[in-house]
Amino acid sequence: MKKLLVLVTVPVLLLATFAWANDEEKDDSRLKEAGTVVKEILDVPDNVPQKLLDKADCVVVFPSVRKAAFGIGASYGRGAMTCRRGDNFDGHWGAPSMMALEGLSVGFQLGAQATDFVLLVMNDRGAHGILTSKVKLGGDVSATAGPVGRDASAETDVTARAEILSYSRSRGLFGGVSLEGSTIRPDNDANEKIYGQKLEAKEIVLHGKVPVPPAAERLISTLDARTPQHRP
Repeated sequence: MKKLLVLVTVPVLLLATFAWANDEEKDDSRLKEAGTVVKEILDVPDNVPQKLLDKADCVVVFPSVRKAAFGIGASYGRGAMTCRRGDNFDGHWGAPSMMALEGLSVGFQLGAQATDFVLLVMNDRGAHGILTSKVKLGGDVSATAGPVGRDASAETDVTARAEILSYSRSRGLFGGVSLEGSTIRPDNDANEKIYGQKLEAKEIVLHGKVPVPPAAERLISTLDARTPQHRP
């Protein structure tokens, strides 16, 4: 009986170890993809206005959010959030926390797509809200679509009205792409796999408890190069 128990237990442990490693590789891939998305979106000058990017305290990236619908829509995505270091969000960009996005919407919708989302968090209330709990866009934290191509006065107005500005790049056809009603929360399980220890999202992003992991280097270096200074 003991021999049988050993024979059964060892494969199970090996399988669990493999699954953990596989999940860690997925999280590394998400971080790398987040860096690619940010670079590609910021490489197009009209995508995200520089003035708004310079005002942002934090950036959240969700690569390849999956959304499908026929009358009722659902979205699902995993990504990362990084903030400027320092008490006043005036330093270089720091280590990211893994994040999860889930949502459900009702309306006339037909189609399926993968969409890349970049969210600019414009003040500390929005940053602390996202990092400490599950928040609902359009509910606990106000959000709006980014004012692509608008003038400076429109940019100032929309920044004053929203804590989060969202930008998207879609691949596929879908009517009514929106994050309103979706929820964002820290992905603590993914953080543990990335950093090798249990940490709260705010410890990673706001308190600088860990260095930037290799998989996030492109994300952080791109933001440091494109918006090195915070301009309130």
